[in-house]
Amino acid sequence: MRIGIVNDSPIAVEALRRAIAAKSGHQVAWIATNGVQAVANCSRDTPDLVLMDLIMPGMDGVEATRQIMASAPCAILIVTVDVGANTPRVFEAMGHGALDAVNTPTLESDNHLNVGPLITKIETIGKLTGNRQASTATPARDQVIPAKHPYPLIAIGASAGGPVALARLLAELPANFSAAVVLVQHVDTQFAEGMAQWLNQHSRLPVKLALEGDRPIPATVLLAATADHLVLKAQDRLGYTPVPRDYVYRPSVDVFFESVVRLWRGDAVGVLLTGMGRDGALGLKAMRDEGYHTIAQDKASSAVYGMPKAAVALNAATEVLPLDCIAARLTHLCSFGSSSGPSGGLGP
Repeated sequence: MRIGIVNDSPIAVEALRRAIAAKSGHQVAWIATNGVQAVANCSRDTPDLVLMDLIMPGMDGVEATRQIMASAPCAILIVTVDVGANTPRVFEAMGHGALDAVNTPTLESDNHLNVGPLITKIETIGKLTGNRQASTATPARDQVIPAKHPYPLIAIGASAGGPVALARLLAELPANFSAAVVLVQHVDTQFAEGMAQWLNQHSRLPVKLALEGDRPIPATVLLAATADHLVLKAQDRLGYTPVPRDYVYRPSVDVFFESVVRLWRGDAVGVLLTGMGRDGALGLKAMRDEGYHTIAQDKASSAVYGMPKAAVALNAATEVLPLDCIAARLTHLCSFGSSSGPSGGLGP
């Protein structure tokens, strides 16, 4: 991978250079010391990946991310001194299209750089941007059909650009929303709790981390909390599974959507928001084929038009909508909750 470095600290730049050199197949494309230079460099020479610091003089990493994704989109990894202390900025950058975040490598007691976490993130992004497809074969639905759920399930998947998109969508859902909401966002486990808290600031509905054994319930939002895949393990119980182990998208939207197809009995809507790659497209198609209503975010409102684009190409979306229209559409659909589902479909 050709990698751009954006950091105003010579010590940090050297640490990143050494980290990149430690793994064969990677090289430094260019170095920028501020956001303005980074935007210009990406327009002139778009790399495979940008390692973006958050705090710099002038244009910071959040604004630089926004401008890069608007003018010369590429994979962006936030690399900053203390990710935990900058969680709101991390989510804001991810909302503009950054894929993930990691602390800047530091010297260990033996005077060696701790580059492991950074290299792991780079390798994961390399697999992600390779458009690797999911090896997902949807098992048949259970033969014994339990009673239908009395309320709908809204299954939402998102990746790059997702935090801000989710915040905007949740802000428009009413406090008495009649459906259960489950979110699968590609996010590192260490950020999951902070993201739930951050989304709570924007949502009328309570946002909680999904725990093993939780039941989706109306007017509550449950967020995938680990790098394992969130799934329905029973008709009304959530849980986690490490399988498929070699799947780069963690937690996977496809895996969750397909568990909905297998086990949910009642009305449901699948929603696929902004994101890089293809995760969620096959799962959304499985939901539509089963008779569920499905929505993909449109290109104009997506920070990264990858996952929704893949879904549209598969004819997986019943509707393609701007982000600002999705909450109203979900509210309208759920007002017809008793009219159908896989046994018929939600209202018009």
